Amino acid sequence: MEKALKGLSKSAAGIAENISRVIVGKERQIKLLVLGLCSGLHVLIEDIPGVGKTTLAKSLAKSVGLDFVRIQFTPDLLPGDIVGMTVWNPEKRSFLYREGAVMHEFILADEINRASPRTQSSLLEAMQENTVSIDGTTYKLPEPFFIAATRNPENFLGIFPLPEGELDRFGISFSMGFPSADEETAILNRFMVNSPLEELKPVCDKKVILKIQEAVRGVYVKPELKKYLVGIIGRTRSSGIFKYGASPRASQHLLLAAQTNAFLEGRDFVIPEDIRICAPAVLRHRLSVSAESITEIKDTETAVFKILDLLPVPTGF
Repeated sequence: MEKALKGLSKSAAGIAENISRVIVGKERQIKLLVLGLCSGLHVLIEDIPGVGKTTLAKSLAKSVGLDFVRIQFTPDLLPGDIVGMTVWNPEKRSFLYREGAVMHEFILADEINRASPRTQSSLLEAMQENTVSIDGTTYKLPEPFFIAATRNPENFLGIFPLPEGELDRFGISFSMGFPSADEETAILNRFMVNSPLEELKPVCDKKVILKIQEAVRGVYVKPELKKYLVGIIGRTRSSGIFKYGASPRASQHLLLAAQTNAFLEGRDFVIPEDIRICAPAVLRHRLSVSAESITEIKDTETAVFKILDLLPVPTGF
């Protein structure tokens, strides 16, 4: 890897290290969140309240110094609160666009499934096209544009489902999980007097993030690995393990995630392990285990690993 790319890779590593000053353990979750930002893929963080989902996302926001806003999703939140609306200006005798919360570089969509599907759908255009359309006029979103959303379990009170189209627009998802006993003790000690989140300082800026996002798209992928990736996606459609297979958008997200993982590992080329490491995080939220397989396979992530085991791993890289 050339010197410039190494410098950018080091900057990305510095972001993860900075987050670790707040978050105890959770190295995999921190890496996946940083991977999402570096690739430009939106991230969905799932788990019960109180395990650090919001703190993790805010730690990333403070580490990169982007224009940040937190949107607390509630049942009475309206689409106009997110994307904005046109309002009448009596002085100019015309309608003017009043920006919504989406007009920021880093958005924390907190407890996203507490808002109705109607409100959630206001993010669809923004997540896919980096624009919002209001009353026939399209407005460009800032760059970079990144959403980190938190989601509570579906069996909780006051929860709405996330539409499949919205789930497919999230590139990465993961669960926080409970800390170990030692980690929980460390959390008590770290937060006993003051929150380290309040003292966290940025370690890079918007220009660096944009350079990183440009650099990861230049990471080389051999044709054999693209064929291997397409084979994985194809098995999700033909194996019968899932109700329906992954979309072509999932293929694009998996390729970009693999390129970013290679970049974070200090390489300018992708190897099969990059694809295998990223596949569960890219596919788990998009797929549902079929009725025929549910007695044998309890969760989607296990099913993705089963798909990976069905295909021979390319060699010689």
